[in-house]
Amino acid sequence: MRFTKPAWLAHEGEKKDAEVYSCDVSPCGTRLATGAGDGHVRIWSTEAIVNASNPSYTQPKQLASLSHHSGTVHSVRFSKNGKYLASGADDKILCVYSLEPGTAGHATFGSKETPPVENWRIFRRLIGHDNDVQDLGWSYDSSILVSVGLDSKVVVWSGSTFEKLKTLGNHQSHVKGITFDPANKYFATASDDRSIKIYRFTSPPPNATAHDQTSNFTLEANVTGPFQTSPLTTYFRRCSWSPEGAHIAAANAVNGPVSSVAIINRGSWDSEINLIGHEGPVEVCAFSPRLFLNQPPRDPNDPTAAAHPPPPAVSVVACAGQDKTISIWNTSFPRPFVTTSELASKPISDLSWSPDGETLYCTSLDGTIAALIFEKSELGYPAQAEDNAAALAKYGGAGRRVLAEGPEGVRLEEGSKRGELRGVEGRMGELMGDNGVAQGATLTNGVHGDDGALQANGIGSAAPTTNGVAAEPTPAQAPQQPKEKDPQQERIDKLKNRVTFTKEGKKRIAPLLVSSSNVGDTNLPRPQLQASMRLGGISDEPAGKTLDLSKPYDGLPKGGIASLLLGNKRKYAEVEGDDDEESKRAEKRVQSIQQTGATPIVHNTPDGLVPASSATGGKLEVPEVLRPAIVSPSLTVSQVRLAVPMVRSVILRPLDVHTPYSDLQQADDGNSGDRDTVIFEARNATGPSRTGRASDKEPTRITVTQSRRKEPQPVVLWQDFLPRAVLLTTGNQLFWAAACEDGSIHLWTPAGRRMMCAMVLESQPVILDCRGWWLLAVTAVGMVHIWDLRKQSKADGMPVSLAPVLDAASASIGAGGMTSAPSLMFARLNGAGKAVVGMSNGDGFAYNSGMGVWQRLSEGWWAVASQYWNTTDNSTATHRAGKSSAAPTRDGGEEFNPENLSAAILPLLERHTTTHALLRGRATFLSRLVRSLLSAEGYEGFETSVSIAHLENRLAAAYMLGAGDEFRIGLGMYAKRIGAEGLRGKVEELLKGLMGGSMLCDQEDPDADEEEEGERGGGAQWQWGDGDGILGWKREDLLREVVVGLGRQRELQRVTVPYARLLGILDTLPGGGEEGGMVVDG
Repeated sequence: MRFTKPAWLAHEGEKKDAEVYSCDVSPCGTRLATGAGDGHVRIWSTEAIVNASNPSYTQPKQLASLSHHSGTVHSVRFSKNGKYLASGADDKILCVYSLEPGTAGHATFGSKETPPVENWRIFRRLIGHDNDVQDLGWSYDSSILVSVGLDSKVVVWSGSTFEKLKTLGNHQSHVKGITFDPANKYFATASDDRSIKIYRFTSPPPNATAHDQTSNFTLEANVTGPFQTSPLTTYFRRCSWSPEGAHIAAANAVNGPVSSVAIINRGSWDSEINLIGHEGPVEVCAFSPRLFLNQPPRDPNDPTAAAHPPPPAVSVVACAGQDKTISIWNTSFPRPFVTTSELASKPISDLSWSPDGETLYCTSLDGTIAALIFEKSELGYPAQAEDNAAALAKYGGAGRRVLAEGPEGVRLEEGSKRGELRGVEGRMGELMGDNGVAQGATLTNGVHGDDGALQANGIGSAAPTTNGVAAEPTPAQAPQQPKEKDPQQERIDKLKNRVTFTKEGKKRIAPLLVSSSNVGDTNLPRPQLQASMRLGGISDEPAGKTLDLSKPYDGLPKGGIASLLLGNKRKYAEVEGDDDEESKRAEKRVQSIQQTGATPIVHNTPDGLVPASSATGGKLEVPEVLRPAIVSPSLTVSQVRLAVPMVRSVILRPLDVHTPYSDLQQADDGNSGDRDTVIFEARNATGPSRTGRASDKEPTRITVTQSRRKEPQPVVLWQDFLPRAVLLTTGNQLFWAAACEDGSIHLWTPAGRRMMCAMVLESQPVILDCRGWWLLAVTAVGMVHIWDLRKQSKADGMPVSLAPVLDAASASIGAGGMTSAPSLMFARLNGAGKAVVGMSNGDGFAYNSGMGVWQRLSEGWWAVASQYWNTTDNSTATHRAGKSSAAPTRDGGEEFNPENLSAAILPLLERHTTTHALLRGRATFLSRLVRSLLSAEGYEGFETSVSIAHLENRLAAAYMLGAGDEFRIGLGMYAKRIGAEGLRGKVEELLKGLMGGSMLCDQEDPDADEEEEGERGGGAQWQWGDGDGILGWKREDLLREVVVGLGRQRELQRVTVPYARLLGILDTLPGGGEEGGMVVDG
C-alpha cells in the first residue's frame, strides 16, 4: 500500500486549508470531486494524484472549480452514468452540474484560482430542504437522486427532469446518510433518531411526475437494534451497500459500550455481525465496488477449470470516523487486515473507492485530501465484472452490456430513446407554463401516439407521431361538436362586463377580483378525481356515492365553519338579477323571509353561493326503510343465498348517474339550476290500507320527471302504477327498469310505453344494472341474468350461477381458522354485455360466455407481489372522456365502439382489491409471506416473475373484456418489461402474435412445415383474433410501437431489427439512408 497526500490537493484558504467534508470518484475513474467549507466544489484529475510523486508528470491537476453555493458543501456525488455531478450544502440548496462541450471559461479576475480545464456548468438548482443538506445518493440506473438533511426530510428527485417526486418524513431527527442498493430495489437512510430506514422503490420513467409516484418509495423496514445507545455527536452517518447487494455497513453503531460498524443482512434486515476496533464513533463506511477472490482465478481455457469450482468471492469495506483511523476489512477475516492511524489531525469525513477497487480516497476536517493506493493482489484478486452481475442477478440486478446489432440496431435504439426524451421535454414545457404547445397529438407513457392513443404524462405535438415516427396522414374528420358553455364561466363573463354609474353619471366597468375570475385550468397538478370530472369522465359508481371534489361541499357555506356560525354579512336586498325574472325571484325570497321571520342559510350549489329559498331550504327527504322484503321460498333450498334489499319509501334513479342525491332532491322540488335533470322515481305505499285489510296497500307510483332550465317546477313526462313494492330501479336513455318484491322486472320505453310483459325470475333481484341495450339482474339465489332488450333475447351462456365465484373466493381465504364467507359487493355490465363482479375479499371476476367459465381478473396476490399494482391510474378514464367515446346517437342511446367497451373496468377492480384486501387488512399475512420470499433461497426471480405474470393477466383481461385502451397501455408496459429482462422467447411470441396470420403468412416460407413452425413458436398461436385489427387498433400500429419500444434492448436487436426493417421504421429514423458507425457502448 502506498499513501499519497500532494501539497496542491487542498481547498486552500487565506490562513489555512478549508475543512473538506466529502469526496467522490467518477464512474470512469478519471475525476475526483471534493466539497469543502469554502463553498467550492473542486474536480481533480485522479491520474495527477496517483502520479504526484513523478516530477515528469505535467498534465493539469485541477480540472474545474465550481462556486455556486453560499455555504459549506457537505456532499458531492457523481451520477452512475457519469452525466451529472450533484452537490448539497448548508445553504439548503442542491446543485446539479453537467460537463458541457467546448472550451472552459476563465478564472475570476484577481483571484488565485487555477484556470479551469473542463467546461462544467450548473444544470439545475434544486430547492426542497428547510435546513442543511447532509448527504446525497444516486440510484444505480441514475433514474432518481435522493437528498437528506437536518430538516429530517428525505427528498426524492427525478434523475431526468429533476422534478421533486416525493418527500419522505418518516425520520424524527437529522438524517445524515444515504446509500443505494446495487440491484436498484432499495435505498437506506441513517438518522440521529437512532434508526436506519429501508425504502423500496421502482425506478420511475424519465417523464415521471410527483402525481405518478404517490405509491412508490414505500417504507420496507426500520432497523433500530444496533443504534439504541449510539452517540449523537457525529457529523455524518454515511452507510454503504455491498457490491453484491447482500449487506449494509452501518456507521455509528454500538455493541454494548464499544463503537462498532453494524453489518445488516438484506431481506431479514437483522444485524448479527459487528466490526469492532475503532476507539471513537465511525462516521463513514465505504464498500469497494469490486468483489475479490482469495485465490487467483483459473484460466477459462484450461480444460481442468470446469472440474474445480471457482473460489468464493469476498467484499472489502473501509471504515473511518472520529478516531482519525481508517480500517479496511475483508469478509473472509475476523480482523481488519489494514489499519492506518493518525492520517489527519481531525475526524475523517468521507471515503470513496476508484472503480477498479484498488485505490481509496479520503477527506478530513483538517483539510486533508489523500489517497491509499494498493498494489495488485494486495486486497485480493479482482473478480470479473460478470461475477458482480451474477451476484446481483440473485436480487434482480441489471444484466451485462452487449454490442449494438449493427448500424440499423443503433438507429432503432436512438429512435426508442428519442420517444422517451420527447416525453421529458413535453413534461418540462408543462412545468414551465408552456401552454402554446398544440394538443393535436397524444402521448402514451412518455411516447407519442396517433389520435387513438392515450395521453398520459406529457403534451402532444401538433402533428400526430407514434414513438417518434411520423404517422401517415388521415382523411379529414368530421368537425367536432361545440362544447357546452360552462354556466359559471358565463356568469364570470357577465360580471366582468357589468356597467355601473358613478356619482357624476359616468359609465364605468365594475372591477372584478382576480381571485374570483381565476376559474381556468392552471399549470399546477390537480387531483385525479377533479381532473376526471372536469373532463367528463364516466364513473360506474351509483348516484350519491361519488364525492365530486371539483364542486363545493354542500354541508358548509362558502365561508366555511365561520360563515356557518356567524352568518353571511351580505344582505338579500343587495342581490341583483341579470334579468327581470331573477329580480322577481329575489323579491319573492325577501317577502317570504319577512313573513316567516326566519333568515335562511345561504346554500352552496354547483354554480356558486346562492341565497336559500323555500324550495332549496327544505330538508332533504331521506328514503325510509318500510319493512324487509318478503323472502322467496326458493331461498330455503338454494345453496347460494344473497341478501335481499329492504322495501324503501322512495327510490330515485337519475338519467345521469353522476348526479348527487342532494341535486336530485332540489330538482324534485323545482330548483334545477342550469341543467336538465330527468329522474325516474318509484314511490312505494307508506300509508294505512284503504280497505281495512293489511294486504291491500296502495299501488307503487312510478313517475318520470324532467326539471328544465329556469323552470320553477319539474315537468311530469309520464306516470304508471305497479301493484307490488319496488326494490330496485335502473335505466338509461334507451329504457327504464324496475324490479319488484315478487321477483318480476317491468320495462318501459323513454316515453313510458311498456316494452314487454313483466319478466318473472326465480327470486327477487338483489342487483340491477344496465349498459346500452343490455340489462343485468342478479337474483337472491345467486343466478346472473343478462338480456339484450333490443333483440329481446338472453345473452350467450345465461343464466349462470355465482356459486363457482363464491366457492373460489372462499378457498382463497385459507383454512387458518373460522372466517366469514366472502360476499358479493357489486355486479356491473360492460359495453359488450359481460358481467363483472367484485367480492368482499377483494377478488374480481368476469364471465367469459365464449368459454362458459368465470375468470378471475383481480386478486390480492397481485396487490402484494406485483411491482405494477397502482390504484391511482386514471389515464384510461381521462382518455375516454377526451375522446367522447360514449357519445349520444340519433336514437338517444350510447355509441359503444370496440376500443372502449370496458374502459376503466380493470382500474375499478384493482381499486376494489386495494380497498378490501390491503386497506382492510385481509392480505396482511399474505404480504408478510411475500416479503419473506423476496430474500429466501430459491426465490431469486420471484418478484420479477410475479410482476410479468400480472402484466400478462392484465393483457388477457383487457382482451376478454374488449377494453382496447387498457390493452394498448398494458401491451406497452409488458413489452418494455420483458425486453428489459431479456426474455427473448416471450418477445418472439409477442411479435409474432401481434403480426397476425395475414402479415405472417406473407413473410414466411410457404413451403415450411407446419410442425416446424409450431416448434419454433410461430404459426397461428396467440394472434388475438384473425383480423387485421385488435380491439379497434391496427396490428401494424401496435407492432410498430412494440418494436420501437424494444429497440433500445441490444440483446434483442437480432429479433427486433428484422421487424423494424419490415415495417419501414428504419427508413424514417435519422441516418436511414446512410450506414453510420457502430456504437459499442450506449
